[in-house]
Amino acid sequence: MADCLFCKIIAKEIPSNIVYEDERCLAFRDIEPQAPVHVLIIPKEHIASALQLNEGNADIVAHIFIVAAHIARQEGIADGGFRLVNNCGVDGGQTVGHLHFHLLGGRNLGWPPG
Repeated sequence: MADCLFCKIIAKEIPSNIVYEDERCLAFRDIEPQAPVHVLIIPKEHIASALQLNEGNADIVAHIFIVAAHIARQEGIADGGFRLVNNCGVDGGQTVGHLHFHLLGGRNLGWPPG
């Protein structure tokens, strides 16, 4: 999608600090980290939000969870624990209209979140 920030990052039109990439997804460090480790994991296919998942594209979520576990081990937060978050819609806190997951760790993450 031409005006999507994350699509531009995928196309390398906007620089990012990439920590993982494969044929289906890209993971990069958040520019406003909320924890010592804060990585965004996004599918390369433009999917606006979790509401647009369907039987034809939902397998990307399983792939992203596998990638998240890999990154958690790579970043040294797997043993201590981490949080994987998806915000959906304005009230859910979604600020970019492209499905994405926040991988957060490296400190105690309280509950409830904001």
